[in-house]
Amino acid sequence: MKRVITVTVINQSGVLNRVTGLLMKRQFNIESITVGHTEQPGISKMTFIVHVEDENKIEQLVKQLSKQIDVIKVNDITDKSIVIRELALIKVVAPPNLRMEINSIVEPFRGSIIDMGKNVVTYQIVGNPEKIDAFIELIQPYGIKELTRTGATAFVRDAQVKPTAQLSIL
Repeated sequence: MKRVITVTVINQSGVLNRVTGLLMKRQFNIESITVGHTEQPGISKMTFIVHVEDENKIEQLVKQLSKQIDVIKVNDITDKSIVIRELALIKVVAPPNLRMEINSIVEPFRGSIIDMGKNVVTYQIVGNPEKIDAFIELIQPYGIKELTRTGATAFVRDAQVKPTAQLSIL
């Protein structure tokens, strides 16, 4: 199962290497990683999406990451109410006669055109990783010339929604 881990660190040389080294040593596959400055000077936040088979391993990972030099805080936010976003830039083979058709696929995803050539259009899509995966799957038949993704970044929502029993009408 995929887990979303956030690590708040002191922004110093070598921190990313130590944290990813620990993940590598424990044989966690990093599916996504982002690092960026926070609202506090000298503090950065890392967001990892890792694939974990054993629930106990993630608990052990959080404890070991917490012991690292320059690590301030570690959270597994997977089971919380979170905001998660990723950016994808996708160059699509789009001759003029197909652009209207392709744009009708792009529109529901709230994508935008960021570059256009004679037979190629570059789209920007922002959203959760599943949304980007769905867009890629729909646009694939037209021909993806190039694709790049930033990796997901996330944090916990201010108000945590408690799950409630829902009534269903059959």
